[in-house]
Amino acid sequence: MSDRPAASDLMPEELLYRVPPGALGALVAASAVLASLVVLNQQLNLGFFVGVTLIDTRYLFVLVALLLPVVFLSYPAHAKAPMGRVPWYDLALATATVAASAYFIATAEQALSQGWEYGAPRSAVGISAVLALLIFEALRRAGGAVLAGIVVMIAFYPVVAAVMPGPIKGLAQPLPDAIAYHILSSESAFGIPMRAFGQIVVGFIVFGVALNYTGGGKFFNDVAFALVGKYRGGAAQVGVISSALQGSISGSVISNVISSGVVTIPAMKRTGFAADYAGGVEAVASTGAVLMPPVMGSTAFVMASFLGKPYAEIAIAAAIPGLLFYFGLMVQIDAYAARRRLSGMMPSELPSLRQAMREGWVYIAVFVVLVFFMLNEQQEAMAPFYATGLLLVINQLMPRHRMTRAKTMEFLGALGRELAALVAVLAGVGFIVGAFSMTGLSGTLANDLVYLAGDKPLVLLVMGAITSFIFGMGMTVTACYIFLAIVLAPPLVKAGMDPVAVHMFILYWGMISFITPPVALAAFAAAPIAKTGYFRIGWQAMKLGSIIYVVPFVFALNPALVLRGPWHEIALVTATAFAGVFFIASSMQGYMIGVGPMRATPPGWAGRSLIMLGGIALLAPGDEWLGIGKVFGRLGLDGLGVVLAAAGTALSRLAGRGHAIMEKNLDAGGTIR
Repeated sequence: MSDRPAASDLMPEELLYRVPPGALGALVAASAVLASLVVLNQQLNLGFFVGVTLIDTRYLFVLVALLLPVVFLSYPAHAKAPMGRVPWYDLALATATVAASAYFIATAEQALSQGWEYGAPRSAVGISAVLALLIFEALRRAGGAVLAGIVVMIAFYPVVAAVMPGPIKGLAQPLPDAIAYHILSSESAFGIPMRAFGQIVVGFIVFGVALNYTGGGKFFNDVAFALVGKYRGGAAQVGVISSALQGSISGSVISNVISSGVVTIPAMKRTGFAADYAGGVEAVASTGAVLMPPVMGSTAFVMASFLGKPYAEIAIAAAIPGLLFYFGLMVQIDAYAARRRLSGMMPSELPSLRQAMREGWVYIAVFVVLVFFMLNEQQEAMAPFYATGLLLVINQLMPRHRMTRAKTMEFLGALGRELAALVAVLAGVGFIVGAFSMTGLSGTLANDLVYLAGDKPLVLLVMGAITSFIFGMGMTVTACYIFLAIVLAPPLVKAGMDPVAVHMFILYWGMISFITPPVALAAFAAAPIAKTGYFRIGWQAMKLGSIIYVVPFVFALNPALVLRGPWHEIALVTATAFAGVFFIASSMQGYMIGVGPMRATPPGWAGRSLIMLGGIALLAPGDEWLGIGKVFGRLGLDGLGVVLAAAGTALSRLAGRGHAIMEKNLDAGGTIR
């Protein structure tokens, strides 16, 4: 039996791709270069296409022609497909993709002027059907069979929409019209997801791959080890910091677990952390990284397109929720280490911060350039290209990570595969957008959800969280977000919630399946490194990442946490949220700074419970949404939280002192003197 899982059963980050041999490998590298140049031409109007107007639809078809064939060359069709060579049928599929895309590149202006999305000629319908099937197959390889199956079912839903029951009944479309609309309109396969890819995402993928191939991962690890490695639980805190830095750029949970975990998980185990706890720390830290600015993965750019807002606004809004997530994780790690009296790493094991900064200062400069052009100059599309250019130029002046010819080809091949997989996923899930657009179902579902929830937005959020989690188990984060942004976001916004907070809520809950069994893909990736069962890691990850289950409800119901509102309200809500997270995390681990261990005695459990309740009250979104303001009068939830936490702290201290006195009075034989 093969030890390599079927490609169709895995998510994109897990797929074991093949490196195309010889000339085909060079073709993959050339595809990455040409796609990047086409994007630069579109952004800067460089005039590469003399005499040809590169309208939006033609531009996206050019990107598909360059990148989608790479999926067939690099991702095998099934588990038994040859890895050392590309079979003839994959070459045929790649060639067919180029030919079908070339037809639409040549006829783009004619299709636009004659409205082919509503009345395409028979030849265009036939070629649309071919390209749709090719996209479905590419999606199956790059996104998994589950996601491809969901997309195919929804894509052809418009054909049978008229005979569907009740809430999912819609306007029916003949099959030829549905296929033509999916390929030729700007609302389906080449709609918002692909436009976001062509406008912004490509540059950040280029930057992320370049950073890894020029030594960025090692620099992040070295800085993290030098900063916190010597403190108690330092090896785990290193995992948090390095994963946050790397994952924010890569946007990939699984690759982040693997690249960072091979260093941090063994270090945690050496310093006394249990294997499942070490794996859980890495799984949670890598998952949270995709939610952290300045770069949050491709989903955040798609979100910016859906909301029609600058990406910088999305990144800024994500800052406080991301910091709350990592703050809760770090408090739990410190409490775990203190309760088990774990020391930090030996000085001889740690790199020098001065040396790490001297060798890796280039990455700091690159980040400054990236953030400057993103936030100050509002050039989200070009910022990563400027940063990548600076990175590659400076890198060639540094012998340690200088790009050789072989390494350059490896870098370009990896870039081609990353871009190709993302094109397959984004074009594929675009069919979902098109199906709802054709039938008008998104508006119907929104109204039905609002009706079911009544006047209780919290109920609607709970329904949304469950839906997001379920879809997150079978889709990539981006695919899950796109689907729910169409179906779930409108009713939540209609219920009076802030649009940015709503879309962030969907993103967070779509990520939760990465650390929650039975799926827990991040735990699955950490298991072989930690050498323990992935279910054990998954349960630890749920406990360590508990804040991620709560914080989305808080900022959805009180958008001050995503920086929407007056500054004094933002400051107050942020302060109480951090206090609440501190109490919750401390209670979860049974240890609090200033109190010590929370003893497993009746008074100890009572104090721990009061601290937990106080933290929840401080973190809760407020009296208005929960409808309980009158119960506590002027005290309010925040005041109640302070009282409960103070009472729990006092009781825990008392229980700790009683336990210490009892231990002191025990003689060597175990009897009380």
